[in-house]
Amino acid sequence: MRLKPPAIGSVPTEIKLHQVSRFLEISFDDGAVFQLPYEYLRVFTPSAEALGHAPGQEVLQIGKEDVLIETIKPVGNYGIAPKFSDGHETGIYTWDLLYMLGKDYQSLWTDYLLRLELSGHQRKTTTNI
Repeated sequence: MRLKPPAIGSVPTEIKLHQVSRFLEISFDDGAVFQLPYEYLRVFTPSAEALGHAPGQEVLQIGKEDVLIETIKPVGNYGIAPKFSDGHETGIYTWDLLYMLGKDYQSLWTDYLLRLELSGHQRKTTTNI
């Protein structure tokens, strides 16, 4: 699934990692606050490894239920690059992408669960999503 976030122009005022509950909390200058589970962020990585280089080359991300974010590096003044505990660190999450992932969380997560089911994979149950 290609993620094309609209340009929103909002920028984060605060980013917090909650390691025990495994979510990233991000507050934006327009007042929006999102709590994005690590698994969700890993599943929706914007990296070519997951998205491919053209439509139709997407790779369904599976087995990411227990992933952690170990570190976050700023990328210019437009995003972050998290390093996940499974070794993945090539996705750059722009502010617009993070905002869209927060705003559209319910529909994106529901769609992911459906694609997972249709592919024959079963997600290990966790309590943070």
